[in-house]
Amino acid sequence: MRSGLDASAQAAHIASVMLEPPAIVVLTGAGISRESGLATFRDPDGVWAQVNIEDVATPEAFARDPARVHAFYNARRAQIAGADIAPNPAHAALARLEQRWPGAFLLVTQNVDDLHERAGSRRLLHMHGELKRARCARCDATHVWEVAMDQSTACPSCQLAGGLRPDVVWFGEMPYHMERIEAALARCGLFISIGTSGHVYPAAGFVAEVGDHAHTVELNLEPSEGVSLFDEALHGRATEIVPGYVDRLLTQWT
Repeated sequence: MRSGLDASAQAAHIASVMLEPPAIVVLTGAGISRESGLATFRDPDGVWAQVNIEDVATPEAFARDPARVHAFYNARRAQIAGADIAPNPAHAALARLEQRWPGAFLLVTQNVDDLHERAGSRRLLHMHGELKRARCARCDATHVWEVAMDQSTACPSCQLAGGLRPDVVWFGEMPYHMERIEAALARCGLFISIGTSGHVYPAAGFVAEVGDHAHTVELNLEPSEGVSLFDEALHGRATEIVPGYVDRLLTQWT
């Protein structure tokens, strides 16, 4: 960490040097959904330990074997719709922060699940797309999509089959909403990274991008790849440390 202050001192420092509530950008990764029952990607027992990225998460994989890619994402889409998958207290805490924060707020998630929305988050951007949306590679139309799809599924817009795919960002593709995200990062005074490994760019570079004008905080199960770039780091279960940090912020500013 860039500072030796403990968490309470850091929170007090933010309040002492800022006359108005800072604009907040929150970045979330797979770690925030782990305690809701969804696997992370890069842990030893994570998604990429079970299947090769090159087989299911690249444009080349879809061109080579669309049936396999569809099967993978159909299973993931069905999983997040399961009765046992629900937002956890970390998701709820961020929705509460959004609702009560007196300044600007944006939640940027790398996750393709819908747990933030189900918890009540609205000022939210999915930079890696959404499992419950489909995009047509033929006409580029997007649609809400909550059921299985395959090569025979016709696009509701162009009526052509064979081009419909999950509306997720695969490796080698450009993340969504980058102009809006960059604008929010440029004006934020507080950047909070939650449940992300720090391996995947461009999200992994956000902390360095805001380091000269924002207070930066990592909330993670364990130190990320870029933990040394943060002013403050708290490590532990997301369901415990995220609500606690949100409560401290709201006590300081509301």
